[in-house]
Amino acid sequence: MSITEDNNIKEFNKTSNESKDSKAKNRRSTSSQDMLHGGLAGKMILFALPLALSSILQQLFNSADVAVVGRFAGDDALAAVGANVANVGIFVNLIVGSSAGPNVIVANLIGQDNKKEAEKAVHTTIMMAIIGGLLLSCIGLIISKPMLVLTNTPKEVMDMAELYLRIYLLGIPFIMLFNFGAAIIRSKGDTKHPLYIMIASGITNVILNLIFVIGCRMDVAGVALATLISNVLAAFLIIVLLVKDDDFLHLDFKKLHIDKMYLGKIIKVGLPAGLQGMVFSLSNIFIQSGINNLGKDTVAASSVALNFEYFTYDISSAFAQTTVTYTSQNFGAGNYKRCSKIYRIAMAEGMIFTALLSIIFTIWARPLAGLYTTKEAVIDIALIRMFHVMSLEALTATYEVSAAALRSIGYQIVPSLLTVFGTVGFRILWMYTVFKKSHTFETLMNVYPASWIFTGIMVVSAYFILWKKVRMRHTT
Repeated sequence: MSITEDNNIKEFNKTSNESKDSKAKNRRSTSSQDMLHGGLAGKMILFALPLALSSILQQLFNSADVAVVGRFAGDDALAAVGANVANVGIFVNLIVGSSAGPNVIVANLIGQDNKKEAEKAVHTTIMMAIIGGLLLSCIGLIISKPMLVLTNTPKEVMDMAELYLRIYLLGIPFIMLFNFGAAIIRSKGDTKHPLYIMIASGITNVILNLIFVIGCRMDVAGVALATLISNVLAAFLIIVLLVKDDDFLHLDFKKLHIDKMYLGKIIKVGLPAGLQGMVFSLSNIFIQSGINNLGKDTVAASSVALNFEYFTYDISSAFAQTTVTYTSQNFGAGNYKRCSKIYRIAMAEGMIFTALLSIIFTIWARPLAGLYTTKEAVIDIALIRMFHVMSLEALTATYEVSAAALRSIGYQIVPSLLTVFGTVGFRILWMYTVFKKSHTFETLMNVYPASWIFTGIMVVSAYFILWKKVRMRHTT
């Protein structure tokens, strides 16, 4: 670890060392959960499951697109939407990863019972979301066509794929507003209200999908427009929730501004995680390129199976985000022993719950795949991905929870570098060696569990080494 990062960690936690006793114990009762006292296992499940359901519902935006176009608009439309999965993932993963910044910073301030500074962080976060979302949307619209060409999108679906992507990208500012706003809400332990918002948005998306595709015969344009409108609704509702908050998280439009100090802190924590997610998606573009070369049926089948992977991964990711919030509050309050316990519980619960959902999906794989397409050849190929990848999704918890714990105690660069090296580097190497030698869909899919094992070993090892160093520093 560099001297610079060590200094950043000291700065990150210096305020908490000055006020960790009395303020932490008397933190306001307005938080949805008391993360600093009492049992952890049950509370963390109650925190993580609504968060997982919220992420699953957000993913259902895309799943509803896939199901509706697959059933009512044909295989070409299904392939057009499926060809955009990796491209959309670049933007979404950048946004979701970056939202770790406001989550960590605001949760840390709540742990210190510092309402004044939390207010500055909240307003800076919303301004960042507005400006950053508009910028990302413009960049995406400019590079949309080159991205589709880069991934070898089949020519027969290129026009539909580009139309879908361009409409989707118009919603990026609203996606960013929702995710950053939800991160703020979750920093005080409230995962239920973001869930309710996603339920409302998800229902809206499904209804509009059916109206636009079946009623108006708009195929890919219809599902993209439905997703756009749903994202607008989600952003609007999360802003309303912040405006109505009367404590740490209250949003006042007149106070919207960029505080340079908190801008720097949020970027320092969130950007490495966001870039990690973005680069992670770039590796998937290489894999998507290989999938696209295997034919239209394989592209459609991979799109079907990927939906279930996202659902199982959302469980793992939810416990990682739970780790971020719980560890940030307790680290801010100086409860270091509790931080260690949080890590162990989150790892166990994350792997168990992810594995349970993976088993359910594996057992019912064929009828579940049939919800998205009626073509048997596509279903058969989809089952390959579900058995080779989704069934082992619990392995992702090893590096996701460990990376989350490291970011919560001030180590942002290390988990990002290790994860990028273990997933992106490993997968690109696999593409040009193993897959090149055995050019089959099965071989290509095996890259996922192999990279998870490799990455998990590295990030778990880094956590124990660096956490030991943190504990020694604060006990001497």
